[in-house]
Amino acid sequence: MTRIVAITNQKGGVGKTTTGVNLAASLAASQRRVLLVDMDPQGNATMGSGVDKRTLAATVYHVLLGSRRITEVRVRAENGGYDLVPSNRELAGAEVEMVELEHRESRLKDALAVVAAEYDFILIDCPPALNLLTVNGLTAAHAVMIPMQCEYYALEGLSDLVQTVKKVRSHLNPHLEIEGLLRTMYDPRNTLAQQVSEQLMAHFGEKVYRTVIPRNVRLAEAPSFGLPAIKFDQGSKGAQAYLALAGEMLNRAAG
Repeated sequence: MTRIVAITNQKGGVGKTTTGVNLAASLAASQRRVLLVDMDPQGNATMGSGVDKRTLAATVYHVLLGSRRITEVRVRAENGGYDLVPSNRELAGAEVEMVELEHRESRLKDALAVVAAEYDFILIDCPPALNLLTVNGLTAAHAVMIPMQCEYYALEGLSDLVQTVKKVRSHLNPHLEIEGLLRTMYDPRNTLAQQVSEQLMAHFGEKVYRTVIPRNVRLAEAPSFGLPAIKFDQGSKGAQAYLALAGEMLNRAAG
C-alpha cells in the first residue's frame, strides 16, 4: 500500500525541503521505492536532488494544469536513488491559473493516482504558505508531516496549520491525518528549545517523532552539491538522523 505524505509548514526555513530530500534518500536507501514531488515554486527540492530547475522543459506546473501527464514529467534523481516530479518558478503562476479549473484542489491527487502503485512512499514538499498548492498536497496525501523548530513562534504557527488540516479533512480529504511532528535544527543546549520540545510532547504525545534532527553544517552544505546528506557525508549527525527517521517511519507503518 502506497503511503503519501505531505511535508508542510507555512513557516519558511524550518527544514521542510531538507526533510523531503533527505527522507526520500533515506527511504530509498532502505530499499523502498520513493517519489518526491516538489510543490514549491522555489524548486529547492529539485536542485537539492541534483536536477537543474533552469533546464526543465516540463514540471509539476504542467501536470497541475493538465498539459502533461506525470509520467512525462518525472525524472530520476540518481544522486538520491528516488524519482522526482520537479518544479521551478513557473509554478508560482499556477495558483492564479488553477482558480478557473474544475477540481482545482484535487489536481495533484488525480495526477498521482496514475503512478501511485509504482511506489512505496510518495513525499510531497509543500510551499511555505497555506495556499492552493499546499491544499493540493494535503488533498493528495494520507498524512501530514510537520517539520518545526523548537522556538516560541513555532507553536503559534502550528495551531494555524492544524486548523487547515482539519478544514481539508472536513471538506476535501476525510482520511487525512497528522503523521507526525518532526523537531528540526535542534540544539539541546538551548533552554527554550527544550521547553518547546516538552510542550510538544505534552500536547501531541505519540505524534512527535522520537528522532530529532540536529543543527548540522553538513546538512546545510549538501544541497549546494545537489546531494542528499547520506550521499554527501553519511557519517554526519544530520545524515544519521534522517536514516533514523526513515527507520522510525517504517516501524510505524509496520505497526
